[in-house]
Amino acid sequence: MNLQLAPLISLIAGILILVMPKLLNYIVAVYLIVIGVIGLFGPIRLG
Repeated sequence: MNLQLAPLISLIAGILILVMPKLLNYIVAVYLIVIGVIGLFGPIRLG
């Protein structure tokens, strides 16, 4: 089974934001940091 990571992370983040809205700032910050690191160094290749 090949599961895409981005939609899964988005779904989990959306649920967490609904449950605890104060997490929104942290989730957005982590997302931006991860996208920035991937943009600078390229996608992480596992395996």
